[in-house]
Amino acid sequence: MTLDQCFGHCELRQPEAAKIVSESLQKFHRIRYFLGDLVVMPNHVHCLVAFADETTARRQPGAWMRFTARKINQKFSRSGVLWFPEPFDHLVRNEDQLCYLREYIRDNPTKAKLAENEFLYRKSKGHF
Repeated sequence: MTLDQCFGHCELRQPEAAKIVSESLQKFHRIRYFLGDLVVMPNHVHCLVAFADETTARRQPGAWMRFTARKINQKFSRSGVLWFPEPFDHLVRNEDQLCYLREYIRDNPTKAKLAENEFLYRKSKGHF
């Protein structure tokens, strides 16, 4: 079983919830970090982020998860856990890996056979 099979509650399939996540990720773009490509899938998110320092890299993902969970829970009058407790992250080590991950993010909704209104995709305007 993979996340791309969209099992679970899939709160992020709702455009308003996906927008909360996307806007949260973009809020400190070019201030605390550089945000690259992102896709908000029905039950998970993929994004490329370059952090300015190790402290921000450790703290920011948890801040995103807390903030978005609180906003989505309020918006949809729900409670409970929205995210897995620990994000699954990778260090991008070279240009080939970066290209692979950008393609993976772009192609993830197609691989999951999602309709256009079931995900939110944002391609970075700059070079990462």
